[in-house]
Amino acid sequence: MAGPPPQAGILEGANPVAYNASSPITLFIIQASIVIIFCQLLHYPLRLLNQPRVIAEVIGGVILGPSVMMRIPGFKASIFPPDSIPVFSNVANLGLIIFLFLVDIRLFTANWRVALSVGLAGMVIPFGLGVAIAWGLYHQFRTDAGIVEINFGVYALFIGTALAITAFPVLCRILTELKLLRSNVGVTVLAAGIGNDVTGWILLALCVALVNNNSGLAALWALLTAVAWTLFLVFAVRPVFMWTLRRTGSIQNGPTQGMVALTMLLTLISSWFTGIIGIHPIFGAFLVGLICPHDGGFAIKLTEKIEDLITVIFLPLYFALSGLSTDLGLLNDGITWGYVIAVIVIAFSGKIIGGTLAAKACGLLWRESTTIGVLMSCKGLVELIVLNIGLQAKILSARTFTMFVVMALVTTVSTTPLTKLLYPPWYQQKVERWRRGEIDWDGNPTGSSADSTNESVEKLNATQIRRLLVYLRLDSLPSLFTFITLLGAETSHAAQEAAAASATEDTVHIRKRPLEVHGLRIIELTERTSSVMQVTEGEEYYSAHDPVVNAFRTFSQLHDVAAAGRVAVVPVDSYPETLMSQAADVSSDFALIPWSEYGSVTEDQSVPYAINASERFKSGTHLDFIQKTLARATQTCNTGIFINNGFGGVVKTHELRRTRSAMSVRSAALESAVLPVTDKSHHVFFPFFGGVDDRVALRFVLQLAKNPVVTLTITHFNFSGAVDEIDTAPLAGASSVLSKIVPGTTTSSLDPTKSWAAEAEVSAHDLVLLHTLQSSLPQELVGRVTFKEVSVSSASVLKKTVDVATGAVGKNPKNAGDIVVVGRRHTRLGDDKDEVSGGDFKKTVGVVADQFIAKGVKASLLVIQAGGRGLES
Repeated sequence: MAGPPPQAGILEGANPVAYNASSPITLFIIQASIVIIFCQLLHYPLRLLNQPRVIAEVIGGVILGPSVMMRIPGFKASIFPPDSIPVFSNVANLGLIIFLFLVDIRLFTANWRVALSVGLAGMVIPFGLGVAIAWGLYHQFRTDAGIVEINFGVYALFIGTALAITAFPVLCRILTELKLLRSNVGVTVLAAGIGNDVTGWILLALCVALVNNNSGLAALWALLTAVAWTLFLVFAVRPVFMWTLRRTGSIQNGPTQGMVALTMLLTLISSWFTGIIGIHPIFGAFLVGLICPHDGGFAIKLTEKIEDLITVIFLPLYFALSGLSTDLGLLNDGITWGYVIAVIVIAFSGKIIGGTLAAKACGLLWRESTTIGVLMSCKGLVELIVLNIGLQAKILSARTFTMFVVMALVTTVSTTPLTKLLYPPWYQQKVERWRRGEIDWDGNPTGSSADSTNESVEKLNATQIRRLLVYLRLDSLPSLFTFITLLGAETSHAAQEAAAASATEDTVHIRKRPLEVHGLRIIELTERTSSVMQVTEGEEYYSAHDPVVNAFRTFSQLHDVAAAGRVAVVPVDSYPETLMSQAADVSSDFALIPWSEYGSVTEDQSVPYAINASERFKSGTHLDFIQKTLARATQTCNTGIFINNGFGGVVKTHELRRTRSAMSVRSAALESAVLPVTDKSHHVFFPFFGGVDDRVALRFVLQLAKNPVVTLTITHFNFSGAVDEIDTAPLAGASSVLSKIVPGTTTSSLDPTKSWAAEAEVSAHDLVLLHTLQSSLPQELVGRVTFKEVSVSSASVLKKTVDVATGAVGKNPKNAGDIVVVGRRHTRLGDDKDEVSGGDFKKTVGVVADQFIAKGVKASLLVIQAGGRGLES
């Protein structure tokens, strides 16, 4: 009599990889773990080549299959025994059903004209070429094992569909990563991809129905039943589903747990129904995805809740299952390889020719049209799903299945490099400027004399900030709002004058808005489907509904500042390029970039966490972001890096705290109301050393001082000592200029390691500017702006600067916060040996700003770098 199976597992000698029908989970965990590890390891290097994740998943499956790993004796029998494949397949197909629901939930109905014209027209040529090559495939490989006897019409329909279809999900990812979604190419491809996707699935459903039903009449009934089910979902289920969503608040606040369960139940029921009528279950999931609403971001929020489990676990299993059916060893003769090459050529040429001609008919340039054709040739995971359906329906043999898998890999891998080659950024910028009429096709400017006059006026007004770009971060909004208020003083004053005039006159006054603020909110584009959906559904929607951007707009309107805001969804490494591109697009005079309160580039909208100063200023990713932004800003506009320290009267630490009694723990936990700041004043301290950054900063602080609540101290640090023995003969002219401007100033203040003539010229320029601005100071600023001069040796200039600043700021703990403004680059101070904080931070903000942070000066810090027209100051 046989005893019960061992209950202690491996402790009683049980084989952990032996398949047990009563407990298949043990072997399944091993199989899933191997697949996931393989896919992740392959994805890392392929990601560096801008390849989509599906490539790693398919290659991982091929490696685990009969092409490589299953050639190892005992591997298949131990890890993937035939008895375990049904369980593995069921889990993989469940993931596929939910994935197809996620694929089609992201489809949106904008641009249907382009979708129908380019999408459908782009399918005609590849479909026709597919039917042509199907004749050879049908007669050459019809005797392969594992296929059913079908007529040529059905076989040609399937091959034509397989070659005509485009992988919409992979296409979205490629367009997003190449920053093409907002371009003419991106808009056209996205719309065409939708039409292509829907048409392809309809043709595939027709093909599967014809194969699974013995007669044409039965196939017709299956298709009619599918149409009836579609109408039932659209006109009966969707209204009830929408009512339930609104009833539970799932559209406004995101799907509740009950609505997630209801949506998944609808997906499974629809899949079950399309499966039992002779059409593959994935078509049922496809239909439910189409009826899900996009209102209020419901589709995105639902995707966020379920996508990780699908893309990390279930989907790799499905593509690994495809790989287990892919045997490269079957491609073992010249005829087979000839057909492989022919299939690849047809896949490329059919899509490129069809897509190019259809796009050209819509009015695009030839190069843009060719790029669209290349993008439409992307196959990816949708192609592999189609091929697997063909394999399961026994339309394809293992040999022809492997041939088409190779084609799908080649076309998908080639899409991104070919797109970069055909449509590089420089060409995109040229076309954009050409369409705006700024240049002719050869790149020559087309501006008129009026344009030249406008440019001259802009140069004259370059010293004043009229267009400000603000990088909107949730953690920096209070300090940014305070800053905008200070710069908008002229606007508020003009508004008051206009209001007073309108009270006494009947004429209509057009209010002048001297300050125009453009806010840019950047959201990280991740690998998740929901992140891509944020872009494909239109950044305009999120720009109109984003709470941070709306708070910025409302604040600006209440303070009479002209404002515009938008949201950009881009990868982290594209943040600097996005910021400076926006600055160039709006012709910004100044870009204000706040330093993260938590040392991170991306934003975490959860409850803020505690972080010490060293972590805030030593985050490698944030330092890299600031450095790359400043490097790009040199050619764009003046830029300020703002490091907040209680600016606006918020986030201040108070040494004294009041004790109070409480009747309960709950009342003790209540936060006391904070009284508003009664003293709205700010004191600004600016150390002037010279150089282009300091000249831009000097004009900036004088513009800040026009606000009545601002007082300003400008301290000129005059270097002296340590170079008396240097021959000063070449500096006679410069010395006379300097001595006339500031009595007692000599050329001994110059750095002996630099070029004498160049440094004398820069110093003279600096001092002439300083003297001119001081002598022409408006009367209303005389009482609030103080000019000082401090003579100091070059060895102790940084220490003296911090000491003077400490005595000037942070003395009034009840005001709205003080600020120190410094230039970023000071070549004469670059050899200072007083290393106080990290070298990366010093390299990022400059030696002077680094010293202020290291010494803990009680004020916020604004580091200014000249760029664009500011370099001419």
